[in-house]
Amino acid sequence: MKFINFLSLIVASLLASSSVQAADSAGHDFQKDQPISNQQCLSCHQQSHDKWQQSDHAKAMAIADNNSVLANFDNVDVKHYGQKAHFFIKDNRYQVKISYDDKAANPKVDSYQVKYVFGHYPLQQYLVETEQGRLQVLPFAWDSRTKVAGGQRWYHNYSHEEIRPEDRLHWRQPLQNWNGMCADCHSDGLKRNYDGDKNQFDTTFDNINVGCLSCHGDMSKHAEHNKSEKRNVGKDITSIKHPTGQWLRTAADKTAKWQGAKRDNSFMDNCFACHALRAPLTDGFKANKPFLAQFMPQLPTAPNYHADGQIKEEVYVYGSFLQSKMYDKGVNCLDCHDKHTMKLKIQGNGLCLQCHGSEVYNVKSHHQHQESSAGAQCANCHMPTTRYMGVDDRRDHSFKIPRPDLSTQFNTPNACIKCHDNKSNQWASDKLEKWHGKPKALAKSRQFLMALNNGEAINLEDHLSIIADSKLAVISRASALQMLSFTTQMITIEILKPYLTHQEDLIRLSAATTALLLTPKIRVLHLSPLLTDKFKAIRVAAARSLVTSRIAVEYQQAFNSAFNELLSSNDLTSWRGEGRANQGLLALETNKISTAEQAFLGAITVEPYFETGYINLADLYRTQQRSAEVASVLAKGMKNLPNSGALKYAYGLHLVRVQQHRKALLFFEQATIVEPQSPQYLYAYILSLDGQGETVKAVNKLQKRIGKYSDNQQLKELGLYLAQKSQNRKMYDWFMGIK
Repeated sequence: MKFINFLSLIVASLLASSSVQAADSAGHDFQKDQPISNQQCLSCHQQSHDKWQQSDHAKAMAIADNNSVLANFDNVDVKHYGQKAHFFIKDNRYQVKISYDDKAANPKVDSYQVKYVFGHYPLQQYLVETEQGRLQVLPFAWDSRTKVAGGQRWYHNYSHEEIRPEDRLHWRQPLQNWNGMCADCHSDGLKRNYDGDKNQFDTTFDNINVGCLSCHGDMSKHAEHNKSEKRNVGKDITSIKHPTGQWLRTAADKTAKWQGAKRDNSFMDNCFACHALRAPLTDGFKANKPFLAQFMPQLPTAPNYHADGQIKEEVYVYGSFLQSKMYDKGVNCLDCHDKHTMKLKIQGNGLCLQCHGSEVYNVKSHHQHQESSAGAQCANCHMPTTRYMGVDDRRDHSFKIPRPDLSTQFNTPNACIKCHDNKSNQWASDKLEKWHGKPKALAKSRQFLMALNNGEAINLEDHLSIIADSKLAVISRASALQMLSFTTQMITIEILKPYLTHQEDLIRLSAATTALLLTPKIRVLHLSPLLTDKFKAIRVAAARSLVTSRIAVEYQQAFNSAFNELLSSNDLTSWRGEGRANQGLLALETNKISTAEQAFLGAITVEPYFETGYINLADLYRTQQRSAEVASVLAKGMKNLPNSGALKYAYGLHLVRVQQHRKALLFFEQATIVEPQSPQYLYAYILSLDGQGETVKAVNKLQKRIGKYSDNQQLKELGLYLAQKSQNRKMYDWFMGIK
């Protein structure tokens, strides 16, 4: 049976206030009954508080009022394709009327009060309560940049495409839900409190924005201690001495080196809690608790990252920064960002010149641009931006050297062509070679890694060389380890054992997932110890890989505990389709068929435009020989998602099984039309044509279409077979010539 597996990733939204009580006019109170407030810090830490108020954290979220709303609500009408919105103020409340679609005879118009603002710059979003306790992000945001920069306007979050109501990205759907997608990183002490049976949220938080608690944790005892007459200032937390040192550079050094006690950068797990693409393992998170104890990270792989590890989709900072030489040398967030304002400590090149010699790097012989020009700025070459959310330019934190010579080979971006957009990669390569000589050859392991990330097939020996190369970033090695199943379907314990016991946590995490490539008996023997790993992420990964195994008696209790952690993590994401699908797959593997059916039905209920829910449910019914239900589920899916090639393909396969081959042919063809990038759909269509006795037509159609597919080896083999079958020598030679 072919079920589709997903790891649901709850992503942190844009960090964009002082602490306020968050009760709306309808009486719904998101503030906890006994809040732990930032206010208790003020009496002793006024200066820190004043700096914090300058930060994006302080403006992460606020009640919508005259002090917080930046947008124009003066009876403004906005339109995007068929969607319309009217923003206005009534009874001193910010409100919106929103409709879709303007072509309908009687388009439905919904009216909402704007309850909260979300962020402040370079955009501000607005939240409305569509159901009790469920907040959704409006599809129109306010561009808060200056008019000169193109701002001070309403714009749609997906400006270049139409997002219809049946799209997963439509603003009423789970992927635009505040409670699940964004809330935990915009408010202190947030708990989603999702009830899967009722599909309802009862979300609460300690403080409406990101304040002291998010980084320092609950300091109530500390505050009470300082109020006490018996306090001992010598033991106050603010006087605790930490290992010290500094970045120093000798006359012979181009860059500084850390001098002093080894740095403890574990505090960055607080930063990564929000500045990472990750799945939650707990409902809400706590400061000063390890990242892997609370989250399952998404490692830097396609399609979220480019082949060289540069950011592509909205992945935040964790995955790129951990690839960098900066991170490897001990640089942390606070070397560049102020700990309370979070702004850069120094503007311009001065920030980099704290450690990098000005006489080496801040000279024209290095950057080859006019002084003070955009091209002379370190960040523009080594931290190029990618635009998200329409107006938000975010910098890559892997600090890579521009390599236009590799861009041609691996289709990766580079800062040179990003700026000189009328030039070619070859032009940029020639310029760099003229200025700095031939580029340094990449290590073989790095070449293999880029090929792997680019979707190219590599052999097992080359793949293992990536994982074994200690000169590569740990996160890159862990990523390659996680992708080992792309290269082989089975490995020996001799290969995997060093990584199951590795001192690097991310490598142990990936090894726990990759252990599925071991034989069942060996897997149980060597993976079971990770059921008691100190990090929940690793325990959960180990339990997931051991679900179908017979656990030894001495590890049964540990497995039960880790398995319960796995179940709980799935429950946390069951407000969206992937979470329910994961529940269903887990139930199938534990032979709980009825539970799996309910989970897949639930996926369709909470997200009716999530195609995987229909496909997995139909596959479940197929294994039970319930053909009528298979047809019904897929028909419902195609009605809700008429442009889903996967559903049309699945329905075509169903028709083949019930001997309706001619009808199946039509659905395979439709799948190739709505999703022409899938070679699998074309293969099924061409093979189906041949099955109907139309071999000549099939081979001719394949010849016309095969050029559109880069992954065409299977299609090429099909073409050779059909040409030979039709005794067409000329066509056979043509397919032989395809590379």
